[in-house]
Amino acid sequence: MLAEFKDLSEESRIWIYQCNRSFSEAELQVVNDELKTFLAQWTAHGSDLKAGYEIRYNRFIIIGLDQTLANASGCSIDASVHFIQSLEQKFNVDLLDKMNVSYKQGEYIAYKDLKDFKKMAKQRAISKNTIVFNNLVVTKQEYLENWEVPASESWHARFM
Repeated sequence: MLAEFKDLSEESRIWIYQCNRSFSEAELQVVNDELKTFLAQWTAHGSDLKAGYEIRYNRFIIIGLDQTLANASGCSIDASVHFIQSLEQKFNVDLLDKMNVSYKQGEYIAYKDLKDFKKMAKQRAISKNTIVFNNLVVTKQEYLENWEVPASESWHARFM
């Protein structure tokens, strides 16, 4: 069952998928439509899942699942991954590679592979104050409080 992301509880489980580029306005319309369709019919062992989503900076897809009604099962999580893979194929983008880093350069969102990010830290092209996106957060509360943070407050700190 599709819910408004803002209405999901702070304990809701979230998954963050970062895109290797920004979606165009036309692509965003299709992504929004397909997310609504997928989440409206997303189930676990025949039980409806109360889920919502938001898209940030035209490149991050955040899916939230309120597990008070039903928990995600292995099969339902697999279904969501297959859905994300279908978006990857449709738009020729990368959404599942966790070895990439997104960070802010002013208002611009930069996207680098981890190896390049480490090099940039050694060269001091980025600092502990660089705003990074911690896509490892797992609850909506963590997402709201600890997703967009200085590198010093994230797992990225190990490279500084």
